This record gives sequence, structure tokens and C-alpha cells, in this order.
Amino acid sequence: MTIGQNEKNADKQYKTNANMKRLQLFFAFISLISYLHAQTVVDVHSHLLTPEFLTDLKAEGRLMEEGFPLPHYAIDEHLRWMDEAGIQTSVLTLAAPQPSTPTVIRQTNETAARIKQEHQGRFLFCAALPLPDVDAALREAVYALDTLKADGIKLATNVAGQYLGAPELDTLFALLNRRLCVVILHPHRPTPTNEPVMQQTPLAMQEYLSETTRAIANMISRNVLARYPNVKVVVPHCGAYLPLAVPRMKSLTPVMQANKMVGPIDWDANLAALYYDLAGAHSPEVIRMMLTITTPDHLLYGSDYPYVAPQVLTASLARMKQYLSREPDLAPFREMILHKNVEWLMGMSNDQPSPQAAAGKMIVRIADIEVYPQHLAEYLAYAQEVERQSIEHEAGVVCLFPMQSEEDSTHIRILEIYADKEAYQHHIKTAHFQKYKQGTLHMVKHLSLPSLQPLDRETMRRLFKRL
Repeated sequence: MTIGQNEKNADKQYKTNANMKRLQLFFAFISLISYLHAQTVVDVHSHLLTPEFLTDLKAEGRLMEEGFPLPHYAIDEHLRWMDEAGIQTSVLTLAAPQPSTPTVIRQTNETAARIKQEHQGRFLFCAALPLPDVDAALREAVYALDTLKADGIKLATNVAGQYLGAPELDTLFALLNRRLCVVILHPHRPTPTNEPVMQQTPLAMQEYLSETTRAIANMISRNVLARYPNVKVVVPHCGAYLPLAVPRMKSLTPVMQANKMVGPIDWDANLAALYYDLAGAHSPEVIRMMLTITTPDHLLYGSDYPYVAPQVLTASLARMKQYLSREPDLAPFREMILHKNVEWLMGMSNDQPSPQAAAGKMIVRIADIEVYPQHLAEYLAYAQEVERQSIEHEAGVVCLFPMQSEEDSTHIRILEIYADKEAYQHHIKTAHFQKYKQGTLHMVKHLSLPSLQPLDRETMRRLFKRL
């Protein structure tokens, strides 16, 4: 073989290798795009079990305190399951039971912060607090939020008998209110517990639902969420028994007030602060029941990883996606439940800015609403009233403009523009908005709330002189 032929062969091989590399890069790019497109789920309910946490519990003989063995946890296994299930981001919280020392809680919070930092975009975390010591909890909350950049706070339903709603926790809620905190709630072992009964019916089977309902009822009875309206609470496990308990609580409240057992209760303000994850026995029927006490924008996907086997969670998520696509009354809320609601709640960055973006940025949305024909006249009256009240009484509401489609009168679009995050948060807590929200819930057949990014913010500011 001549030198010239060698050079030609080498050149041909070089070009072949180069083309192969280009092809490999092309397919890698396509795979990346497909991966990013598929990761459209955010999991608001997952748990972190650190070695320090497990070692501390073992030393105190508390590994079985919740009535069942604690699962194994490893970050690489969690990520592997997230990738397989199509979950972009998981929110980590400390599992039950509550550690007995502030040191272990601090170590766990720092581990969660490190995981978030090392796996950008894959994890958020809500910090645990060393209750029942309220002063220590205040210090840890400030450290976690300011230094560790926690995305919220995790609270147990009770710690050593100190239930949420207890008067001594008001100073903690005042701090969380000033910080506009998201609180992820999780049931813990009640005090006392009937041991023989618990052996037959583990806490997770029934008492966790009672425990969650008990804590929320206690908070509502003292108007905690109405008094600290900037605190948003995520209720786990499909709302526990609240869809059944809330109507009963409302019916009993007048009797309790007549006997001086409770004071006035602002039901609308308390319930407006509650969000609900769908970890556990979700189904179309369960979601419809939850919608009797809340609205679709307050429902969030949750897995409860690693307390349920990964293959079971994957099948459960697939089933949820299926019925959220198939059921006509739930299909409009599919993307909201799977990721958009929690992105809004947690202030996560997304393709478009979330309504809880940094203060000072305008919030722009177009609410796309379809109303049941039989409720159209009543809905329009509600919409016109909330428009008038908002524009007249809220300087931060730049525009709230309902419009009716000429082709189909049941299709309503509302252009919403708020001066900033604070203006929006103030708006959704006003009495006129809550009246509109609760009063029209049964009238709405479809609702979507896409956020928009103004292409020219300065021109927009000039258009709306109120800014």
C-alpha cells in the first residue's frame, strides 16, 4: 500500500470518526431534550433519613417508635427513581420520629442543604426544627432560612404533646409569617398511644390521618392561619380526614361559641392557607372529595419516597397521569397538580417566571376559564364584583379585566396584572377574592392559570400609570 493510499485511508477513517461523533452528539442532544421534556413532575412529599438521624434513634431505642421499621435511604437511589419516574424535583423533609437533640436536627438540615447544592434543580428542602423548645426552634429557623437557604419549614403535628395551634407556638408562626414561609406538615406519633391497638393498625394506616386532622383542626380553632396569613401549609396524604371533618367542624362551631369554648373563626382565611399533597391513596374520587374544601390550584403531587417501594410509586404516578388525562372534570388541572401548583407555591424557577418570583417584578397571568352554562349569569356577577372591589381597594392590582368570548359565552378570560409578589399575595387573601373563589368553585368546568413574561416591561409600566 502506497503512502498516498495510507493518507487517503487515514483521512477517510478520520471523517468517519468525526461523523460518528457528530451523530453521537446529535442523539445525546435529542436524548437530553427528551429527558428535560419528560421531567414534568415535582414531588412535594419525600423524606430524608440521614445516618446521624438513624444512629441517634438507635442509641435511644426509638427505631420502632412510629410502629414500623424505617426504610433505607440513599441519594443515588432516590435520583435513580426520580429519573425513571420522570420527576424533575423532589422536596426533602425529615422523617418521623422527631430527633430529641437540636444537634441531630442541625446535622440533618445541613445535609439537606448540601444535597440541594450538589444536585442543582433536583432537590429542595424544608428544614426541621428542634421543638418543643420554641426558642431553639426560632434560632434554627433563622439559621436554616438565612444561612442554609431552606425552601420552607417542616413541622410535626405534635412533638411530645405540643400540638400545632398551641399558644406557645404563636411566636414561631409570627416569624414564619414575616418570612412568607411554606410549611410542610407531617403526622407524628400522638401522645399517648394505645400500644396493643397500634400493633394491629400501624400509625400510618389510620392514626396518621387522625393526627393530621387533629392538628389542623386545632390551628383553625385558634385562627392561627387567619392570624398569620403569609404562612402556607401543605397538608399530607390527600387531606387526611379534612374533607369529612371541615363540614362537621363548621356545624359544631356555633354550639362551641355559644358555650364560650372557641371564639370567632375565619373559615375562608384559614382554609385559603392550606395546600394538599396527594401522597397515599389518591384517586379521581378522592380528588373530587378534596375539591369540596379547596380549589384545584391547591393540589400537589406527592410520593412519600422512600416509605413506599419505588416500583409501587412509579405505577401509582402513571395511574394518576392516566386518570388526570382521562377524566373530563380533572383533565384541565393535570399540569397544575403534577408540577405547576408547587412551582408557584415554592417560588421555583421555570420556563416562565412564577407568581412568587423576586419582589418588585410584575406578575402577569391570563386566567382561562370555562363556566357551566347553567351558572354563567351568576359567575359573571361574581367576576364583575371582584374586579370592581380589587381595582377600587387594592393599589397593587394593576389590571383585573374579565372578558367573554364572542364565539362561546361560557369561555371567560381574565387578564391579571399585579405590581409585585406582595401585591398578589395581598390580593388572594382579601375578603372579596375569597368570596369569589369559594362562591364560584362549583361553577367552573375548566381553569388554567398560565403565567406570562412581558417582552418589554418598561413599556408595560408606562401603559399602566398606577405603577
